[in-house]
Amino acid sequence: MFRTRLISGIVLVILLIITMNAGGMVLLATCAFISLVGLYELYRVMKMEKTVMGIIGYIITVLWYYCVYVHATEPGDHIPYLLVLSFMTIAMLCCFVIGYPKYSAEMLFAGAFGVLYVPFMISYIFRTRAEVPLGNWFGYMIYIASWGSDTCAYCAGRLWGKHKMTPLLSPKKTVEGAVGGVAGAAILSTLFGLWMCIDRGEPYEILPAFAVIGACGALISMVGDLAASGIKRAYGVKDYGKLIPGHGGILDRFDSVIITAPIVYYLADFFMKGYMVPPMLK
Repeated sequence: MFRTRLISGIVLVILLIITMNAGGMVLLATCAFISLVGLYELYRVMKMEKTVMGIIGYIITVLWYYCVYVHATEPGDHIPYLLVLSFMTIAMLCCFVIGYPKYSAEMLFAGAFGVLYVPFMISYIFRTRAEVPLGNWFGYMIYIASWGSDTCAYCAGRLWGKHKMTPLLSPKKTVEGAVGGVAGAAILSTLFGLWMCIDRGEPYEILPAFAVIGACGALISMVGDLAASGIKRAYGVKDYGKLIPGHGGILDRFDSVIITAPIVYYLADFFMKGYMVPPMLK
């Protein structure tokens, strides 16, 4: 099991590097694919993956990424994101009214939440790479803050963990592990920022921004991990899927990334206001 998990993890990292370095349509298509599969997994847990309401969610996902693409390629001529969300709300309400009582209020809320939770959040991976100054570097921060902190938290928890953090959601997570995860992410992010400064000749004054983004991203990534675990427990399932051997489904591996991506995007955009925005889809 460990060997399978390790090999899958290495393959994921390789694919991550390839898509992040490529950027542009390669990264956009990858994010869209991850979003569609992840949304399908979530809807399957909620037993609505093949319903009309579920199909509306998939259509909205495609429309959402079209908007992201148009905004990235033509910043002055884009379809308002709120228009897509408004269309989703109206379409799902119509589906609820016409199909009632086949479609419950729970399915209505779950359908809309799924779109906001998966494709909306994951699109920030592409947006960070395409829109934020130095985005080709800050895009990696999403994974350092989520996956990096997860590894550091695991090690710290094994070494010093004594106090349970959320025993009902995740019995193995400890307060000591959480502190180690945040601290580890801050250190890894600072080292990554130092590499960037040396490689690009950027001033070292930018390093605190990397540390803050890494720590904040790690802190919020734990919420994403625990929230995904809570949803699985509520619906009585162990994993969201079996797409990634040793890890489960897309949501099992990207649960922390989903909620970390927008945090990194907005923090990086805030700290990098003084830098020139790189060409879109570079």
